[in-house]
Amino acid sequence: MFIDYAKIIVKSGKGGNGAVAFRREKYVPKGGPSGGNGGNGGSIYFVADKNISTLLDFKYKKHFVAENGENGGSSLKDGKSGNDIFIKVPIGTIVKSDESEEVIVDLNEEGQTFLIAKGGKGGRGNANFATPTRQTPRFAEQGKPGEEKKLILELKLIADVGLVGFPNAGKSTLISRISAAKPKIANYPFTTLEPVLGIVNYKDFHSFTVADIPGIIEGAHKGKGLGIQFLRHIERTRILLFLIDITSDDYKRDFKILYNELKKYSPKLIEKKILVSLSKADLIEESELKKISKTKFRGIERGVIIFSAVSGYGIENLLEILWDELSRLN
Repeated sequence: MFIDYAKIIVKSGKGGNGAVAFRREKYVPKGGPSGGNGGNGGSIYFVADKNISTLLDFKYKKHFVAENGENGGSSLKDGKSGNDIFIKVPIGTIVKSDESEEVIVDLNEEGQTFLIAKGGKGGRGNANFATPTRQTPRFAEQGKPGEEKKLILELKLIADVGLVGFPNAGKSTLISRISAAKPKIANYPFTTLEPVLGIVNYKDFHSFTVADIPGIIEGAHKGKGLGIQFLRHIERTRILLFLIDITSDDYKRDFKILYNELKKYSPKLIEKKILVSLSKADLIEESELKKISKTKFRGIERGVIIFSAVSGYGIENLLEILWDELSRLN
């Protein structure tokens, strides 16, 4: 199950209290203060892990509480610090405050570690407060409380190319053709119910990633269909590849609808490099393809790319163009 949104609560540990104690030694009638320090409370960290691809774990566990520090003891014995907690999340996870929805950290690199809740500091024992004029202090510090935070976790897949199109435009078939990803493919709308990430191995040992986003329909930015739930996943992509069914009655109308839905969701999306392709070329007579290839789309510099993921027609050309464009963006 793909989960890309979760709410959790984290609470770091409280610091242990400092101790009030005095030495009791034979032949030493007035032993000095010997209270030890309290241990620090455990802290909580986030760690970006490439081996995790979903926030599913947070559907079942929503509270993370670190250990408290132990209290100080006599004979200058310090209390043990509480164990830290390291919460592993997928690369591309954004952590926000649940109260203000302000972004706290964007965990977009493998192994990136972030302290989200610092453990409370342990209190000092009375041995720390002895002075020449105050030789028997009968007080110690209390441990500091830990931090408690309500957080939002939001996952945005990191991909080089994001596929954008209506349901049944052929996105799943394409990604299954050019990568090892195996999305569900069938002849009905909304076959893809969750984003799929595929790695394309290109010539000379190069590779790039492609994200298949569930189909977008008109009104998606208002919540219609499924696409709106996953549009956040193309916010990180470097190139947007529009897929339009070559059997459509009006290519330009379809492109305009998709373009406007992205723009209404986030104007930043249409600032990305956009390529337009016509899929399912195997359904059109070859004599017609040359004429169709001259189709121009407003605002798109590069010509339309025609391919068929079923027959393999135009696939090599498509991959070459994608790699060329990605190389230009480096």
